[in-house]
Amino acid sequence: MPTSAYTADLTHSPHSRLQPTPIQSVKLMDQFWAPRLAANRERAIPRLFALLEAHGVLDNFRRLTGRHAGPRRGFRFSDSDLYKWLEAAALAQAGGPDAAIAALIETALDAVLPAQQPDGYLNTYYVDERAGGRWTDLENSHEMYCAGHLMQAGVAHASVAGDQRLLRTALRFADLLDQTFRLGGRPETDGHPEVELALVALYRATRERRYLGLARHFLDGRGVLGRSEIWGHAVRAGYFMSGVMDVYLETGDPAYLAVATSQWQDMLTRKAYVTGGVGGRNVGESFGEPYELPNERAYAETCAASAVIFWAQRMLHATGEAAYTDWLERVLYNGFLAGVSLAGTKYFYENPLADSGQGEDDPWYRWARRPPRQRREWYDCTCCPPNVQRLLAALPGYFYSASADGLWVHLFGQSTLHGRLQDGLPVKIDQATDYPWEGQVRLTVTPEAERDFTLHLRIPGWAETAAVIVDGRPIAEEIIPGRYLALRRAWRPGSVVGLEMGLAAQRLVSDERVAGNRNSVAVQRGPLIYCLEGADHAGTDVRDLRLPDEAALTPRLEPELLNGVTVLEAAGLQVVRDEARPLYRRLGQPGETWTPAPLRFIPYYAWANRGPNAMTVWVRR
Repeated sequence: MPTSAYTADLTHSPHSRLQPTPIQSVKLMDQFWAPRLAANRERAIPRLFALLEAHGVLDNFRRLTGRHAGPRRGFRFSDSDLYKWLEAAALAQAGGPDAAIAALIETALDAVLPAQQPDGYLNTYYVDERAGGRWTDLENSHEMYCAGHLMQAGVAHASVAGDQRLLRTALRFADLLDQTFRLGGRPETDGHPEVELALVALYRATRERRYLGLARHFLDGRGVLGRSEIWGHAVRAGYFMSGVMDVYLETGDPAYLAVATSQWQDMLTRKAYVTGGVGGRNVGESFGEPYELPNERAYAETCAASAVIFWAQRMLHATGEAAYTDWLERVLYNGFLAGVSLAGTKYFYENPLADSGQGEDDPWYRWARRPPRQRREWYDCTCCPPNVQRLLAALPGYFYSASADGLWVHLFGQSTLHGRLQDGLPVKIDQATDYPWEGQVRLTVTPEAERDFTLHLRIPGWAETAAVIVDGRPIAEEIIPGRYLALRRAWRPGSVVGLEMGLAAQRLVSDERVAGNRNSVAVQRGPLIYCLEGADHAGTDVRDLRLPDEAALTPRLEPELLNGVTVLEAAGLQVVRDEARPLYRRLGQPGETWTPAPLRFIPYYAWANRGPNAMTVWVRR
């Protein structure tokens, strides 16, 4: 029988202050996220499955059972792409069964399940004798990384469909890992973290403590739990810290919370983009030195944005602090959402904060050539598309939580929650809003019977002004942006909470040690970061545009533009270029001259949906 599917099942986690509500309990009906979830379910998930089939990912499994005679295709870790797709396909049905997706899942299971070896091992690359033996190249093999995604897919499929087949396959593999590494006394760890948080998910699904012990064995084996700075490959670091927090939420070990907190602070204060993206180094897909945040060369991988969202959610549920939700929202609406096209079927691997709109060519190095930047539906290393799909499928589960004293509202969007208090009383919350374009939110709170509990309402840190009324009366509680507002009441069926947040556009500046942002501003309105795009400034290099400090930023709704967006318009300036001017000049010689130019900012997530385009987030003052 189906159970409840969660973004992370913290129902019985003793050190989680909050428990996410089941994905099935929330229905999004807004004009921002609901169409994206529908496109994900109806177009993107079936299309990616067809591409996985066309590129041989399923045949890699079939060849192990003699049903395909061709060679193995793809990267050694391509199994993980199918597992992530399986997780996305399962979670996409949390709101109701979908016969077409269910049939695709059956096709995938028909390829995967028979390929498992008698001892529980399952990997389509390392059974090939030419590739060497299993566990011999853990730094690069991704064997456990693939196993982790298998485990997460198994948990998701069992929780949504009530089907234990994939979960049983994952458990057999987990048992082999435990016998080989924890019980076998082997200290090696996989080069790409992922199995750690997946093992905790298995523990939560089965209550079998050896899986939690194995997760801890792998985390401790990396020897980084005492390090306060975050560094290295951004996706791996985010997955690792998500695993650290998962173990903390089950064990309460303060060392785990301390390292996660210190590395989070290091990331936010010195190594994260204004979009929430992380990974400033193109080489190594990694965090660089503090304040090493180039814009045009930003890597900011879409998978890294997903990893930060996973990590932020775990930090939030451990602490109840709104700062983590604020950052989760920033990443979700900007660094993550830019990774998928408006149609929902094409993806960015990298998410720069500036682009020339041109390709790159090098007559000496063929590998350095690149066409103009556009989202693609397939990458040979196609880790980002299924990551986008599984996060979108689970998105309803991020909006609300429950705790010992009541319910929590984290994100805003037209939605309905069918929740429960800890004593079991059903409570329905209807949220009405046109967020993120408008700052008004109306919550209708309907407990099955009048009950005293606390409604924790997030007041976003970006909100310069906020007002709250309950049943038509202003509240007495102090409202502090960047905090949860605790509304303790005897709530009656039909009680109404009104939240009004000012959505004035804001100019942001960065630490002067970020070289590329000096004397520049980024523009934010609500949770959205904005950018200038070439399509709106024909014949102009967007790098030559300037935003005067005194220029007003005026919002204007454009229902027909980019699936409907609010743009920001300003009276700006354009640099008058003299191409004969020398590259360098003496201090004191005349500098730039300008001519008036209208500026039009669009949400960053929507750039590159009108063909190859120049773009910049940071605009010179």
